Amino acid sequence: MPKETVYQWRKKRIGPPGFRIGKHVRYDPADVQAYVTQRKSEDQDAA
Repeated sequence: MPKETVYQWRKKRIGPPGFRIGKHVRYDPADVQAYVTQRKSEDQDAA
């Protein structure tokens, strides 16, 4: 996925939570997986 997408998610406070280490934003892989799983479930429920 494009970095800009992740930047927009962070700006809008949607998507997986990120945290700063110095000037870099990092994401816990478990949080990313939980976010993806949640989105998949929401998409299936909407269909």
